[in-house]
Amino acid sequence: MMGAVATDSSTPGNDKQRRTRRTRMTGAERRQQLLEIGRTLFAAKGFEATSVEEIAAKAGVSKPVVYEHFGGKEGLYAVVVDREMRRLLDMVTSSLTAGHPRELCEQAAFALLDYIEEYTDGFRILVRDSPIPQSTGSFASLISDIATQVEDILGREFKSRGFDPKLAPLYAQALVGMVALTGQWWLDVRRPKKAEVAAHLVNLAWHGLDGLEARPRLIGHRKS
Repeated sequence: MMGAVATDSSTPGNDKQRRTRRTRMTGAERRQQLLEIGRTLFAAKGFEATSVEEIAAKAGVSKPVVYEHFGGKEGLYAVVVDREMRRLLDMVTSSLTAGHPRELCEQAAFALLDYIEEYTDGFRILVRDSPIPQSTGSFASLISDIATQVEDILGREFKSRGFDPKLAPLYAQALVGMVALTGQWWLDVRRPKKAEVAAHLVNLAWHGLDGLEARPRLIGHRKS
């Protein structure tokens, strides 16, 4: 009888209870899990094709848990977009450390390509048009924010060369837009290599079509 009691304590039901206790998450951990799952699904399927039911099922929770943390799919999407926008803007802003304007262009190009390579799901989400008006931003507004960072650099360069610095915002939008659109294309093809893409982008930005180098080179310390 004693042996039977000992054996009974390891029944499948008790094992399930122990697993449940081990995998119970804190509120912060559950929120982060839902963000990661939502990010993956939004990148793969888009906002419309992703359901709260699917998000909850992937997380192993009920639908009310998703509503409790984010108020619904729209709230979850808005947080995901906001995080990705901040991450990309921070990567671009922190990369602009060089003194030479051409190397600054290289650094900005590398920052965007680095983000595409390291945070592919995030970039796929950002380049889609936001399906909800209350979203914290859009890819167009993010590009505008990045262009503002570049605008000051171009303004100083224009002034030193005798050009009208008032045109710096126009050129900043054009340059950043060029890199962003090329990044969308490179997202899928991934050819040529990242450093070569950066070199060609800066080649066009720095020299213009009339003065293109046949074999563009990078002048900064990054070569890959």
